[in-house]
Amino acid sequence: MNRLQFLSPVRITHGQGQPVEEIDSVSEAMVFLRKWPTGRRGPVYQCALNCCAAALAGQMSAEEARKAFTGFARITRLLDDDVAMPMETVDRLYALRR
Repeated sequence: MNRLQFLSPVRITHGQGQPVEEIDSVSEAMVFLRKWPTGRRGPVYQCALNCCAAALAGQMSAEEARKAFTGFARITRLLDDDVAMPMETVDRLYALRR
């Protein structure tokens, strides 16, 4: 498994009836964040961007970046909560892989 791959994807929805997009890696999260409208880039966005950049630089794990990206998606109401894996589960899975 690629070190920048998420253990489970972050599922993003663009509104009711819209298809769900799965973000599977730090690289995909960065692409998504770079497309985010400039006028809507606040501190939570900046945190997610910084964490993804740190993961790409090897200064942070992909799962730590995933947590930041998931927080961004939740705050912006893009997170598809119906299918999102609880972070406690992700943390346990990640601990088992170490």
